[in-house]
Amino acid sequence: MKQNGMLLNMPEHTVFIDDPDGQLGDEPTSASTDTPMREDAFDLSDEEKIKIISRHFKEIMHTLGLDLFDDSLKGTPNRVAKMFVKEIFRGLDPKNKPCAALFENKYSYNQMLVEKDIAVYSNCEHHFVPIIGKAHVAYISSGKVIGLSKINRIVQYYAQRPQVQERLTVQIANELKSVLQTENVAVIIDAVHLCVSSRGIKDTSSSTVTADYSGVFTEWEKRDEFLRQICSK
Repeated sequence: MKQNGMLLNMPEHTVFIDDPDGQLGDEPTSASTDTPMREDAFDLSDEEKIKIISRHFKEIMHTLGLDLFDDSLKGTPNRVAKMFVKEIFRGLDPKNKPCAALFENKYSYNQMLVEKDIAVYSNCEHHFVPIIGKAHVAYISSGKVIGLSKINRIVQYYAQRPQVQERLTVQIANELKSVLQTENVAVIIDAVHLCVSSRGIKDTSSSTVTADYSGVFTEWEKRDEFLRQICSK
């Protein structure tokens, strides 16, 4: 990994702040690791949300001057609304949270397990454009193990919502610690933000790296082993 030298010296919960326009100021706007949600966020059904979003997106397109009678455009408001609710933001609804069943560690495997290069597709909550990258996850069993695909599903669930990469990293780490009943968890995300590459500064060569280390991964030896594993081919 091209950031390897920097990562080796990162303390627990170190992050690289992504603020391309300098609009966040010197202090974080929120210290919470929860996605900001209203108390009535789930009062509406998915179908009701789709109907409302479709109506408002139609108004956005109309305001932009697009011809909504055009065969290519007339179905776009509903397509976008369904995509928001059923796909790219489905992680906002707790009913879509994956059920992560655990199994006995009958092989007595007591070394770290690393799942690397997990695809991350999320959306920046500042501009609602994609965040695309890879997540690397490691844990050491406390007596239970998780199905490998469930790790990917946990990453996907928290990515499928308007996000900032720092929060996404911590949310994945916290969920894995809770599910696996261990503090021995490490998460790294390396991602490209289209709010940086497709607008504003339009820098297509940079990426953002965030990391969360807990338990034994706060120790140099285990962290170094994890980093060597994710950098190996």
